[in-house]
This record gives sequence, structure tokens and C-alpha cells, in this order.
Amino acid sequence: MAVVIRLSRAGTKKRPFYHVVVADSRYPRDGRFIERLGFFNPLLPKDREDRLKLDFEKVKAWIAKGAQPSDRVTRFLDAAGIAKREQRNNPEKSKPKKKAQERAAAAAAAAGAEAAPAEAPAS
Repeated sequence: MAVVIRLSRAGTKKRPFYHVVVADSRYPRDGRFIERLGFFNPLLPKDREDRLKLDFEKVKAWIAKGAQPSDRVTRFLDAAGIAKREQRNNPEKSKPKKKAQERAAAAAAAAGAEAAPAEAPAS
């Protein structure tokens, strides 16, 4: 049985609230779970202490038993200093595609051509 530590959505429409739970990976996201470890309220400001509440002792115990935290839970644990999260970097994804690069080059050339004649008569 693959056990994961993940977020289970609660709250109402457009007002999310998440429970941090330990569940079998085959169960639905909001379905049955083994144990509730805490909660996360994304609507609160990031500097509020009650935005995230976790029982870190239980989290450590479940990780020792082999539970795998989800990506978001791993971020929480990394911020708390419990688990180390590997950095992800995909610089190719953020680069503009070929057509966007051509448009940007054309716009820069047009701006350069317009700026040069405007400066010449002023001298």
C-alpha cells in the first residue's frame, strides 16, 4: 500500500481550506484517509501563524514509516526544516518561442529606427 501525505480540499466554493492527511494513494483526493495531521488555509496572509498548522512529530513518524509527501506538503516541510526539497529548474520553459522572439526583435528594430531620426533634428 502506497501511503502519501497530501492535501485534502475542504471549505466552500471559492473559499478553499485544506486538511493535511495521510491516505492511501489509491483513495480519492477528498475521500477516505488514515490520519489527519493538520490544516492549511491559503486565504490567510503568508505571515500569519495559523495559515499552516502541522503536527510535525506525526509527520516525521509517517515519513519514517515510508509515507511520501506530495509536492506542496514537501514545500511546507522544507520551510519548517524537516525535509529537503530538490530545486526544480526549467529555464527552457520560460524562454519566449521563436515567433515571440522575432516579434520582439522587430519591435526593437522599429523603436531604434524611430528614435534615431527623432534625435537627429534636435541636434
